[in-house]
This record gives sequence, structure tokens and C-alpha cells, in this order.
Amino acid sequence: MHAQDLGEYAAMLDNAPSAWDIETDFISIGSGIGGLSAAITASELGLDALVLERADQVGGVTALSMGEVWVAGNHHAAALEIEDSTESGFRYLQRLSMGYGSDLAILNKVAHAREALRYFEDRIGLKMEVIRDCPDYYYGHSNDAVAEGRMLEVAPFPAATLGDWQEKTRISPQMPYGMTHHDMFTAGGTANIARWDFGKMAERLTNDERCLGPGLAAYFVKGALDRDVALMTGTSAEELIADGERVVGVRAVKDGRDIRIRARKGVLVAVSSYERNQDYNKTLSRQLELGSMVFATVDGANFRLTGPLGARIASVPDITSLGFTIPGMEGEDGRPLWNSALPVIGQPHTIVVNRAGKRFGNEAFYRSFYYTIDHIDGATQTHPNFPCWAVIDSQVREKYPFGSVMPGSDWPEGLGVQADTLRDLAAKTGIDGDALEETVARFNANAQNGVDPDFGRGEHPWSTWMCGDPFHEPCPVLGPLIKPPFFAVRLERMGGTAITSSGILTDMHGAALDWDDRPMPGLYVAGNSQARMETGAVMQSGISNARGMTYGWLAARHAAGQPSTLLAREVERLGL
Repeated sequence: MHAQDLGEYAAMLDNAPSAWDIETDFISIGSGIGGLSAAITASELGLDALVLERADQVGGVTALSMGEVWVAGNHHAAALEIEDSTESGFRYLQRLSMGYGSDLAILNKVAHAREALRYFEDRIGLKMEVIRDCPDYYYGHSNDAVAEGRMLEVAPFPAATLGDWQEKTRISPQMPYGMTHHDMFTAGGTANIARWDFGKMAERLTNDERCLGPGLAAYFVKGALDRDVALMTGTSAEELIADGERVVGVRAVKDGRDIRIRARKGVLVAVSSYERNQDYNKTLSRQLELGSMVFATVDGANFRLTGPLGARIASVPDITSLGFTIPGMEGEDGRPLWNSALPVIGQPHTIVVNRAGKRFGNEAFYRSFYYTIDHIDGATQTHPNFPCWAVIDSQVREKYPFGSVMPGSDWPEGLGVQADTLRDLAAKTGIDGDALEETVARFNANAQNGVDPDFGRGEHPWSTWMCGDPFHEPCPVLGPLIKPPFFAVRLERMGGTAITSSGILTDMHGAALDWDDRPMPGLYVAGNSQARMETGAVMQSGISNARGMTYGWLAARHAAGQPSTLLAREVERLGL
């Protein structure tokens, strides 16, 4: 089967035997990095592989991400003489997981990620490099965090090499995928978008050279195409088929027609998560009415497919993100186009307040700040910090972007409210005016000195790298709000690019577990469909892409009869 010639499927279906319409060795359901890495590995190990994708484009939520891949002890960092190890990466995640993860799963991911990285660099020509000066989230707060080296990104990918699949490979409407992290942050980062080299960006976009998540996804799409892995878009996996002993295939629907596809060696579920399913958000993540940056097919198919067979669900503590929409801007499905509040709310001259007019966290470090959004005050049975508003002054409008609103551009009609005084701003929003004035006065006095004694804003190096203005003194993320007019934009709950708190529990090879913790023969899970036992209560940029790549690779190896034995050696070496 050739991915480039999907017309073959019609002939296959017309001539198919009665039991199965299509037969193959390995099926990946989902075309993000998890599904594609598995299909590529299966093909490399001599199996016929097939990818089913419900949407009309491939690349999954990988293509919507910043494309970062977090790999402790990787060879690119070693080449730069950056000191690191898998042991240190393991200890970093182990401590920060707070016991909600699994030590074995953490070690498994950390130890195998660098092996999977080398594998795909060797086999598909994946080109990655260290994001210079990008620290771990908890650098300065953990002895096992590093100042740089673990965060990797792809070199620009020439999308024209995808041939007919160039237009069918997803790009992101939110990410500036014509730029690398190096391009952006050497020019002053997200706060200094006006300093970016837009000539370089225009050249890349003209030539369709993709960076960030779209580039990462494209490398794996190309790897699948080069191996004649069949990619079936517009195909919805509706049911897993089991024979009483193992999962043996999939019932799918394409063009309104049922298709029964046999998988002789295994089926991998890598359909991302459930962020677009509000009922699942509420009942599985305890999150209410989320806006989302992801496409409609990310709706919990991982549970609907594996649930009837008894796959076990597991959850970890997680956050609700914040975002906002700009009137008149729509996404690919006609819904409002969401802007993440990160890094906007961490820029100088910006704070976030609740209806009581109070700040309630470190706006520049989302892992700290976003946990406060869903806090419940049991005395009043309310969410005291929601709703909330980003409050800025005109210095922000002159110097910094506010989502997709560029500095110096006209402020969109209908985006929040504005007023010449803080008290008038409070009156227009329903915020307590006295408290808002007091909050801003205290914040301003401290910001002038470059400190935030209330919430420690500016004390996490990652947050100053991500949100801050390196040219602003005395602190890149602190600046007083003193120049009218002032603006307030109500922030809404938003998902986290399909990284959710709940998923399917697996063993160390990616095999789905049942409620007795037994591997389910023939059924594998990877990516955001999988429970986050490698992170527990923590998240770190780049881990989601890394775990998708790693577990897809592990699952295909196991299905092909060549399971990795590295974990057992690492456990013995570390004495765990």
C-alpha cells in the first residue's frame, strides 16, 4: 500500500474478503507524533503499517504546538559540553511529580526518550538542535534542573518535499511557524515581536519552510511517506475489534461506509485527548466550559475506543489555562480563534485581578498561577479567582503584543474595555474599584524596584525567558501601570493544547492496562491519549511531544516482537 495513492483503497475494498476489508500488521489511530512514530518504527521493523486519521489533514495536535521536545541527557547538549544525565532528568521529574506519577514510568520515559531521538534522527532525517538559553521550568528551584540543553526544536523543514501531502499536513493558525525559537528569543522574545526578522519569516513562509510544531509534525509525516506507510484521512475509527484474547482490528467509517481493518500485530490509539468535549472536561478534569485552540476531532475518542474493552483510566492534578478571543477572528471550524494568555499576562505593565480587585498569583509563571483559577472557597462555594481580568496600561499598547494585537496597532472594538482611570475601568468591569487602585499602587511601588514580594514574579528564570522583555529594567517581567488609558480584558478558561489530566494507563511498552493492571494484548496507547504517569503533578514544555515520540516507538517495537530491555538495565543500574 502506498500512502501517495489512496485510490488503491477503493480497489482493495471492492476485492476484499468477507471478514476483513483491509488487512495489515499494525494500525496507528491518530496522525500526531505518537501515531506516526509508531507507524514509522513498525515499518522499519518489517511490518505493514497503516495510519487512520479522522480529520482531513495529518499532523495532529503536534502541529499546533511550539514543537519543543524535552530530552534529558541528549547528545546535542553533550556536543555543546552541557553537563546533564538521565539520572538527573529522572530526579527532576520524580521530585516535582509529588508522588502522583510512577517512578518506573518517569525513568522509562527519561531513559528511552534519548534513544528514540537518536533513532528518528538516524532513520527519518529528523534534525533537532538545542534551544539555547532555555531553562527547565524549575531551574533555580531544583538542583536537577538545567539552565539549557534539554529543550530541543527542529531545524526548518522544507514542506515542498511532502509532495501531494504538503497541503494535507497541518499548520498552526496560532504559532509563528516561520520562526525558530532561536530566531524569536535572540531578537528579544515574544514581548519584542516588533524586533523580529520579518524578512526571514516571510522568506520561510513563501518557501513553506516550517518550524515549531508544524515543522516537527512534517518531519514525521515525511518519514511515514518515505516508507509507504498508508495514511487514510477522513477516516473515523469507531470500534476496536477483539477476538476474546486480543485486539485484532478496527471498525472505521470512511465516506459513510463501514470498513473492517485487520491488525495482525497490534493497534495503537494515539488520538490525543478530549479537550473539545465539555462533558469530559467537567467530569474527568473538573474544568468548566473551556475554550480551545485545538480542532474538533480532539473529543475523547481514546476513551470511547478503549473503554468497552476495559482499559483503565488514570488522572493526575492539572491546571486550567486562560485565554481570550479577539472579535472578528475565527478558526478553521468557524469558532472564535483563541489566544493564549501566556505570555501576555507575564509582560511588564500587566497584572491579572479577580472581581475583588486583587492579584492572586505569579502571572509570569503559568504552572503556579493557573492552579489558582479553579480554587474553591469552601466558605462561600465560589471560585474567588474566576472571573478575572488582564489589566494593562498604554505602555503595553506601545511596546508589546497582546496576543495577535500588535504593538501600536488599533485596539479591536469589543476586546475588553478601556478607561482613563483605574476607578472608571473598575466600574465598567464590575471589579472593586478601591481594591484595584490599592492593588495597582502596591504593585507599581514594588515593580519600580524590580521585585514582587507578594507572589515572586520574576523568580523563575524560565518565566522571564518566556514572557519577559530582556531590554526592560530592573526586571524583565515587572513594570508599573501608570500611563492611561488603561485596558481590562476578561480572561476565559481555556484548555492546554490537548494536554489533559486523564488518559489510558499503560505499561512500560505502551500496552494498555485493564482494571486488574494486566496488559491488554494487541492494544497500545501513546501521546495525549495516555495517562501522564511520567509527570504526575508537574508539566514541562516539550514532555508531551517527547512522550508521544517515545511511546509510539516503544509500542511498535513491542508489537514487532522486539521490545526494549533498557528499562530493566536502568532499574538495576540505579538500584531502584
